[in-house]
Amino acid sequence: MGVGAAPATVGDPIHVTMTRLSIFPLAGALLFPRMHLPLHIFEPRYCAMVSEAMARDRRIGMIQPRGDGDHPPLFDLGCVGRIAEVEALDDGRYNIVLEGTALFRVARELEVTTPFRQVEAELIPLPHESETLSLGHRAALETESRRFADAQGYAVDWDSVARLDDEALVNGIAQIAPFDAAAKQALLEAPGLAARSELVVQLMQFFGRHDGEDKVTLQ
Repeated sequence: MGVGAAPATVGDPIHVTMTRLSIFPLAGALLFPRMHLPLHIFEPRYCAMVSEAMARDRRIGMIQPRGDGDHPPLFDLGCVGRIAEVEALDDGRYNIVLEGTALFRVARELEVTTPFRQVEAELIPLPHESETLSLGHRAALETESRRFADAQGYAVDWDSVARLDDEALVNGIAQIAPFDAAAKQALLEAPGLAARSELVVQLMQFFGRHDGEDKVTLQ
């Protein structure tokens, strides 16, 4: 099993902090605390959201939708991102980089007049220190990552990968791997780094057995 800081208990009433969040529902886009996510913002409603966030507290709630359409239901768990970098383009679009600050659980969606959706959410405390993996977990993850990257034809700087700490490696793979929304959500909701690492390995093994036309699904 992994060692290090234990994950915070989701929904622990002793530590719950409620907050209002503007949300960006985007399937397949994961953000983890202490990680970064670059985004190109072009839809008018989300350009308005970025403008409003910059004028207020720079926070955006990244969360996955459960379906399609203009107002799909949402998964319960997402991640708060602080706009760490922003480039305002001449036509009103934005290039931004979000830095994950905390996971959140949606308590309820708010009725708003803004073009973007907003929720009341419970912030989940972030451990002060990054979690770590056992040597066996780390070795299994690196081995399967190399096999998966080779099978998919990805060019990877393995020297740089070897220098990543365990949390950055596991969460980085979870963010960029070509899994479907349900699989991505399962990774976000995994109860700790060791469990997430094991699930990443299982998903890479599953995906590697397919020809690339099939989607990875996790029910």
